[in-house]
Amino acid sequence: MDKRFPQVAGQLLLIERELRQLGWWSDVPPSPEALASSEPFAVDLMEFDQWLQWIFLPRMKVILEQDLSLPNASGIREMAEMVYAGRQQETDTLQQLLKQFDRVITEAR
Repeated sequence: MDKRFPQVAGQLLLIERELRQLGWWSDVPPSPEALASSEPFAVDLMEFDQWLQWIFLPRMKVILEQDLSLPNASGIREMAEMVYAGRQQETDTLQQLLKQFDRVITEAR
């Protein structure tokens, strides 16, 4: 098991909690077409927070549960900075959590 797994799992829980606190957690999934988007971050068919909830978090959960290889790099924080450029104060905690996730992913394995 990758030594980063516990830290990654913790970050994923914190990201989910923050999405819920922001009121951005949804019980209704995006359309099957949106979920099948091949664009980075599904920018063509989803909001970034939807991508976090419906694609990023579930994929990372599968990686952890099945003891698969973690990605070698992550640039999620940079995307969040662009998406939430005009909402820095509102999204500061989420962006910090994503920054921490990126840091954990890029740590030596």
